[in-house]
Amino acid sequence: MREFPFFCVISRRIFGHMMASMSKKDILLLRIREHGKLSTAEQLQLTMLLSVPAILAQVSTILMFYIDDAMVGSLGAQASASIGLIATTTWLFWSIISCVATGFSVQVAHRVGANDLAGARDVFRQSMLSALVLSLVTMAVGALISDPLPRWLGGDATINGDASLYFLIFVLGAPFAMMDMLASSMLRCAGNIKVPSWANVLMCVLDVVFNFFLIFPSRTINCQLSAINFQLYLPGADLGVAGAALGTLTAEALIASYLLWYAVVRCPELRLIQSRGSFIPQRATLRKATDIAGPIFLQRVLMNMAQITITVIVAPLGAVAIAANALGVTAESLCYMPGYGIGEAATTLVGQSFGAGRRRLTERFAWMTTLLGIGVMTVMGAVMYMAAPLMMASLTPDEAVRQLGTECLRIEAWAEPGFAASIVAMSCFVGTGDTRRPALLNLLSMWGVRVTLAALLAPHYGLHGVWLGMAIELTFRGFIFLVRLWRGRWMKKKD
Repeated sequence: MREFPFFCVISRRIFGHMMASMSKKDILLLRIREHGKLSTAEQLQLTMLLSVPAILAQVSTILMFYIDDAMVGSLGAQASASIGLIATTTWLFWSIISCVATGFSVQVAHRVGANDLAGARDVFRQSMLSALVLSLVTMAVGALISDPLPRWLGGDATINGDASLYFLIFVLGAPFAMMDMLASSMLRCAGNIKVPSWANVLMCVLDVVFNFFLIFPSRTINCQLSAINFQLYLPGADLGVAGAALGTLTAEALIASYLLWYAVVRCPELRLIQSRGSFIPQRATLRKATDIAGPIFLQRVLMNMAQITITVIVAPLGAVAIAANALGVTAESLCYMPGYGIGEAATTLVGQSFGAGRRRLTERFAWMTTLLGIGVMTVMGAVMYMAAPLMMASLTPDEAVRQLGTECLRIEAWAEPGFAASIVAMSCFVGTGDTRRPALLNLLSMWGVRVTLAALLAPHYGLHGVWLGMAIELTFRGFIFLVRLWRGRWMKKKD
């Protein structure tokens, strides 16, 4: 370059301008891809830069469900029970959608980490058609079983109608949910966590607004501003439980459209504008996606079947127990959703470090994110123990449901550290494509410990026994995942 000093000066200025326009997060991620050195402080800083927006998104998501449940809960225990009855089945269908996104997005993380942006775009392009086809199949299957599903779950005739309608509307939104999940996962694995996180917050706001008008009837409320009294007319569709499902579907459709547009047009690592390639999935891409997502899919199906089994165990305990169980799960989610947010950051950091071939950095990010998750969720568990009465009171006016839910939350609070370890460690394993053994460990824990204890304890201790079994199982699961993280076999190169 001595012969061309002018071009050297110009190139340095251009590179310097590019670096100045990049955020601190982008600069640190670029160092991973280019095998630059990151100090411990910079690793922690990058972990926090990715974790905080992801935590915000996860908390806002559960707040959306929290507010949904509170709005429906204001209609009475029967309305809450109708959603609670089919909650585990909706989780099953949601798991199918998220597995598809994971199978392709982890490949994107590896390619971005290896600085193969053209390969990352190819995977993203091919994932779209696969996701659309699978979402349509999921929607069709869900629609077919929506009517008999509440009866299969042992629901009472008084709640089965609302439960069926809620589930039908939920599955009709499967294509939007799939595109929302796919675009969000792709952006996160490419290193852009901020956009999908803020989009998720906006979706929650829209959901609350739509629900406000769809769930309740038209009404007039008396208002006072200083010395002026006036009446405010609020239109409403009076759709009850169905209105909650429609509000969520509408908000999800709008945000999915935005995120897909952003990934295709704006994201530097993913944008497909002026980039040629086929949308038809290649065999190698599909095989890799299946290898990553297949075990997770099987695990989630069997774990959701376990959740459904527990719902069947709870159902004979009555509408109060069903409602308290469903609302208790929603309330507890405020504590463990930060763990899932940190887990998303872990998948990005571990995935890109692994793709770059940096084993030591991969291990350091894994432990850093796991310990951060344990710390945050331990604090959240303590908050949940103290605030349990207030959390349940905000979800339902029914005193019996509130009391039972409070007692169950205080049992569960002790399991939050173990739950955190399993959440974040699993995300680290997913980041390297190691999903088979962790999936087996999850199934062993869920079926061998939680379901067994629920079946044994429920007849004697009611819902308290079910939640005690849950707390024991989550602690056990966290322990075995920490052991696997420590042994390091999850970092072996996957073919």
